[in-house]
Amino acid sequence: MTERLNVARPYALGLFRIVTGLLFACHGAASLFGVLGGAHGGGTVPLGAWPGWCAAVIQLVAGALVLLGAGTRSAAFLASGSMAYAYFTAHQPDALFPIQNSGESSAMYCWAFLLLVFTGPGAFALDSLLPARGNRTAESEQRPRPAAA
Repeated sequence: MTERLNVARPYALGLFRIVTGLLFACHGAASLFGVLGGAHGGGTVPLGAWPGWCAAVIQLVAGALVLLGAGTRSAAFLASGSMAYAYFTAHQPDALFPIQNSGESSAMYCWAFLLLVFTGPGAFALDSLLPARGNRTAESEQRPRPAAA
């Protein structure tokens, strides 16, 4: 049974990444464009307003990158940090625990994205279509490099 679950791990991780990125990007789109119910039940966040507008841009861009699996670890690191900031500045001063201060989604996003920083994107990621950077083979190291002009 364990072996079958291990075989499915990259696919489960890929689906987790896709769903998490999509939901996060939806928060950004709602705040920036007023779609899907808008920011805080309607409307948009004012352009350039700190920290709401910056958070919405991070949500939209990082969420889309995580969804696509492009630069997943970097985008997830940024998203995790932004959610930690949101939790400790907007929620934690009201009460200690997330259930008391309405910070459950910020805390969950923070930890979900931090998990993706360490696990990588899993299956179905655009990153898997690109050649790995920094992994040189013996053949590529032996090829002579062109002379600098």
